[in-house]
Amino acid sequence: MLPVRCAKCRPSSNWKRALNATFGASASHTRTLSTAQSTRDGRPFRLAVIGSGPAGFYTAYRAMSKIQNAKVDMYEALPVPFGLVRFGVAPDHPEVKNCQEKFEEVASSPNFTFIGNVSIGTKSDHPDGGTIPLASILRHYNAVVFSYGAAKDRTLGIPGEDLKGVYSAREFVGWYNGLPEHADLAPDLTQGDEAVIIGQGNVALDVARMLLEDVDVLRKSDIAEHAIETLSKSKVKRVHIVGRRGPMQAAFTIKEARELMRLPSVASHSIDTTLIPPDLKSLPRAPRRLMDILLKGSPTPPPSSSEFNTITKSWSLDFLLSPTAFLPSATNPTQLSATQFARTTLSSPFDPKAYALPSSPPQTTLLPSSIAFRSIGYKSTPLPEFAALGIPFNDRWGVISNDGRGGRVQHEERAADAAMEMGPFPGLYCAGWVKRGPTGVIASTMEDAFSTADAIAEDWGGGAAGSGGRVKFLGDGDGEVDGWEGVRRDDIGVVGNARVVDWEGWRRIDAAERERGAKVGKEREKFTRTADMLAVVG
Repeated sequence: MLPVRCAKCRPSSNWKRALNATFGASASHTRTLSTAQSTRDGRPFRLAVIGSGPAGFYTAYRAMSKIQNAKVDMYEALPVPFGLVRFGVAPDHPEVKNCQEKFEEVASSPNFTFIGNVSIGTKSDHPDGGTIPLASILRHYNAVVFSYGAAKDRTLGIPGEDLKGVYSAREFVGWYNGLPEHADLAPDLTQGDEAVIIGQGNVALDVARMLLEDVDVLRKSDIAEHAIETLSKSKVKRVHIVGRRGPMQAAFTIKEARELMRLPSVASHSIDTTLIPPDLKSLPRAPRRLMDILLKGSPTPPPSSSEFNTITKSWSLDFLLSPTAFLPSATNPTQLSATQFARTTLSSPFDPKAYALPSSPPQTTLLPSSIAFRSIGYKSTPLPEFAALGIPFNDRWGVISNDGRGGRVQHEERAADAAMEMGPFPGLYCAGWVKRGPTGVIASTMEDAFSTADAIAEDWGGGAAGSGGRVKFLGDGDGEVDGWEGVRRDDIGVVGNARVVDWEGWRRIDAAERERGAKVGKEREKFTRTADMLAVVG
């Protein structure tokens, strides 16, 4: 996958203004925004949200403001909420996690229920978790929103990708953020002093910053303790951030570039100025500012060859390189030693949409690297029951087939003339990365979720003007659905002995983590084992 921008919760002033304009200062204000009827045929609206990241919470927030007395049940496979806000945002960006305050506001509503430690349609990835069939969810709700994000990686498909020392950025980010799934990753940062990161999005720059940042600075953040132990022993002093294209096509943003440039005692190597337009004034404001930052470089000068490995840490943006192989060490055939790249050229160097072409004649470059990270994008996958239930998934793009802005799930249906055409799957919607692909910042994630919730409210209220009739929902004609109560009643044997975590349970985990953190001078010390989380819940 092409490098993408991570959907971070960036608390920009524009985002805050948009959110306050929509919801005001308190949850009580949301009542005045209700636009859809509270019931249909006397039935209250019951919504299931699968996934508790930003897309799920923003969809729930908007739906509860648009449909009077809507009841929302949110399902999460882990015992803890917030998805990438907790496990994807860099630990030295605590301000980015401020959106959790709004999510707490959503969860405080008596019409909201959090159902943690329960997977939907797929076996829990930890032994203490429960599983509920998707078919059961569909029986007990009027609508279901899929907002479970992208939990897999894009791979390069090149030789040597299974060597020791080759990791995905997603795994590494999850590891240092305390994601239980990757708590045992144990990356070895002691095999050499050079690292390669393939991809030039914000996640790639986050990984570089974690490798280069002063460990004592990170100790004060909510980074996992096992990551501090590993990073304190790291020998990495030189980081290459590699992309197939040039600076005008790179996916990272101004903030991430500036932060890397400003790392104390860390130098940036100069970039190829022929890849930057000579007249920066002709560029739009955002790319002009970004190119200016890259040209100015860091306050710390890069080390000379004689100084390398003895004085300064440094990093570089290496452009026009496409990975072709990870190469093993001559003395240890299972350990990474270098990464091989083919040189590329650009169809148009200053065009942001330019594509990479093989150089002519072909040229090969080797970068020494005892450790390498692929940061080429996350990928959503279908839930196992999708095929049996007729829910279409686009494997190529890693998204649920939907109508675009409204997030209405689409499937094939027979039209009046007997021809097959795409039409809405009654009551099914999607939001976030599984809707549009793994791209965007908090503003786009929020707006995307709001669009999905608006479509739900519009459909529940009778459909858009000129739509030709009332929109169908799940359970139409079957009487009132009862949400989590019905699911729990039907599937108690399926959930098994799993401890279902409600919002009060999460608050106990939260309090325990904050108490652990206070003892070592940080905001929180996360539990990295689900068993430890559940032990706190009791």
